[in-house]
Amino acid sequence: MKKLSLENIYFVLLSTIPLTIVIGPSVSLINILLIFFIFVFSFGLKNISNLKKNSTFLILIILYLYLIFNSIISVDYKEGFLRNFGFLRYIALFLAINYFFYTYKKKDHLLTIWAIIIFIVVFDSYFENFFGKNLLGYGEKYRTANARIVSFFKDEAIVGGYLLGFIFIIIGFYFDKFKSKSTNFKILLFFIIISLIICIVISGERSNTIKSVVALFIFIYLNKNLNFKIKGFITLTTVISVFLIITNSFYLKVRYYDQFLSQFSGSEQGQLYLKQNMYFKIYKSSYEVFKNYPIFGVGNKNYRVVTTQYFEKKNFQSDENDVYFITTHPHQIYLEFLSEHGIIGTLILLSIFFFLIFKNLKVIILSRNSLQLGCFAFLIVNFLPVIPSGSFFGDFNSNLFWLNLSILYACNTQTNIFNKDIKLSSID
Repeated sequence: MKKLSLENIYFVLLSTIPLTIVIGPSVSLINILLIFFIFVFSFGLKNISNLKKNSTFLILIILYLYLIFNSIISVDYKEGFLRNFGFLRYIALFLAINYFFYTYKKKDHLLTIWAIIIFIVVFDSYFENFFGKNLLGYGEKYRTANARIVSFFKDEAIVGGYLLGFIFIIIGFYFDKFKSKSTNFKILLFFIIISLIICIVISGERSNTIKSVVALFIFIYLNKNLNFKIKGFITLTTVISVFLIITNSFYLKVRYYDQFLSQFSGSEQGQLYLKQNMYFKIYKSSYEVFKNYPIFGVGNKNYRVVTTQYFEKKNFQSDENDVYFITTHPHQIYLEFLSEHGIIGTLILLSIFFFLIFKNLKVIILSRNSLQLGCFAFLIVNFLPVIPSGSFFGDFNSNLFWLNLSILYACNTQTNIFNKDIKLSSID
């Protein structure tokens, strides 16, 4: 009875992860901590020592130790200490999800609940797109100024990034379920996939639209369950659908052409817009920070500290000669790494992340595990160059990244960290 009750609590906490991310970072943090405590209690302290035999776990510990070091050498260690120290929760989440997939039998129920939550957010986003506000009345004032969808996030235009973090988990999960079904079921699945991608497009989030399309192509072309004709059909249909959606919406044409593609048109208007573009200024500023702190950077979450200090010395009087631009973070993953971690830290981070992601690529492809492939596709597009991104180590993006990385390992018995290297002792 005790074991069954513990399993149910574990299941409830894991199944509410997508919901807690919507509610906010504090609730999401509490949920992850509770998952960790339940995991430790379930796993048993006598098994903790066995983790040191697993190479993946050791790599995660090295990453954690590096982040602690990064805090020590930061310009202002207090600024990024909690973020770096708190990274331990993502190692715990990684272990907990692997343990859940290895031990419990409710995996399909878990992913079904996630799918329901995501489809509710998708429906709400379409509702807001048509009626100007979502089911709870959010978005009306925000869209008046920006024409971007906020859905349940109230005053933050991040629903596209949120959906991107989950839709390839959902696509992969249902793809494995539908691949042996009739043609009608496959057509329905294809319609669902296109609807999910289009939902990100209408959110007005350009970077996440690009990422979602690239991730879909990665998922399709690495998927050994599809023949070449079907891959070509999905590619063509996706491109045409995205094009038609954008060209038939005034605000999407503004977002995707007037404010983006026109920058590269070579026209005088495009060059002026590029010069005044906020991201262009942030990129230049981030590069300047890197040039001044090239070895280890300014420290995690310290880009804002250095740029603010610069303008404090000038009494916040700006002019056209300013090399810095104040913002919360560099808004581009490679510039974030370079400015806050320097060349050495960037090499450490990229080496660890690429090792973790590509380590099992052969297994991912040959095993034909579409859920695993969906997570892989999402993880890859996080590292696309040039295009803007949220803060990689921020709560929102970290939650989505580590959730996908955890499932990437957990959902396949060949890659789950508890399958081979860790011998579990009884906890009865």
